[in-house]
Amino acid sequence: TGDFAILDHPTPFNNEKGSEAPLMEHLRRSLNYTMTHRGPHGLPLIGRADWNDCLNLNCFSTTPGENFQTCSNYESGRAESVFIAGMFVKYGREFAALCERLGLADEAERALASADEIERAVLEYGWDGEWFKRAYDAFGRPVGSSENEEGRIYVEPQGFCVMAGIGGADHGKRALASAEKYLGNDYGIEVLSPCYKEYHDYLGEISSYPPGYKENGSVFCHNNPWITLAYCKLKDGNGAFRLYTRNAPAYIEDKSEIHRTEPYCYSQTIAGRAARNYGEAKNSWLTGTAAWSFAAVSQGILGIRPEFDGLTVDPCLPDHMEGFRVTRMFRGTRYEISVTRGENKGMTVDGKPVSGNTAPLTEAEVCRVEITI
Repeated sequence: TGDFAILDHPTPFNNEKGSEAPLMEHLRRSLNYTMTHRGPHGLPLIGRADWNDCLNLNCFSTTPGENFQTCSNYESGRAESVFIAGMFVKYGREFAALCERLGLADEAERALASADEIERAVLEYGWDGEWFKRAYDAFGRPVGSSENEEGRIYVEPQGFCVMAGIGGADHGKRALASAEKYLGNDYGIEVLSPCYKEYHDYLGEISSYPPGYKENGSVFCHNNPWITLAYCKLKDGNGAFRLYTRNAPAYIEDKSEIHRTEPYCYSQTIAGRAARNYGEAKNSWLTGTAAWSFAAVSQGILGIRPEFDGLTVDPCLPDHMEGFRVTRMFRGTRYEISVTRGENKGMTVDGKPVSGNTAPLTEAEVCRVEITI
């Protein structure tokens, strides 16, 4: 929005009245927590879990029916998340860019230094040779590694570590190729493979589900757009579009008898190859997939991204798509965007050539942007 005043808005911690602090302080503390809570490999500690709330590396529950999210936590100080590391590298650098805008040079430098440290830790301890490891458990053993018989590869770090640019295009291409090879199916990318066949208390709830269901090897639709965006990071429009269409509702109506959920919305999970009912979806609506898919399509494949200084248009289209037209409202201006393929590559804004791929801010009601790719 360009409205930096939101960073000064009093915001409570944990919705507790009287605990208000500026929103910027919330961001600052969030990053500082990760920077100061790292394990023996220099990677962020995972705590009870990370995004995957069923990967419980510090719980060790042996009581039937006990809730993994509320059971007593074993604070090992050793269980680490490569996935969180990838997120930190990406968003730590974005936080640094924000600090630079605010004139907070020292804070920006500290955030960048920490992101660089964690990136080095990922390359040394989080790269498995052909994909990114998922984590280290409470005993310092790798999770999501070729050393494991089950759960050798997980989807989450392949998405975020590639989006963060860790290891560059070489690591990125190998990680996505491995994700497709070992996790890909007709409906998207599965959470992990091979599935866990018995319960492991040092892994938690993820190993309690039957093979191919939920976090134990299904397609968890929420994280598939991360892989789509990772393809876009590598400028692989064919890979991005191919994955997007595998579980987008509009593209799988012919499989409704197998899918068995509403044909107009995303589901949380689609049973994986190891499941008895492969392809059957569960928990429609209960997912953040729609929001992430919108980001993957609009900001990744179409490449229309809001920036501090304007609206960037950097498409990552599949070969069969000749172009598109989009109207985008941005900071009070209606941007009418046209993208076509041609020889004279570049961008014009209201008929005038501009360098780069960012349409500058304007106070006009309408701004016409034409891009040739």
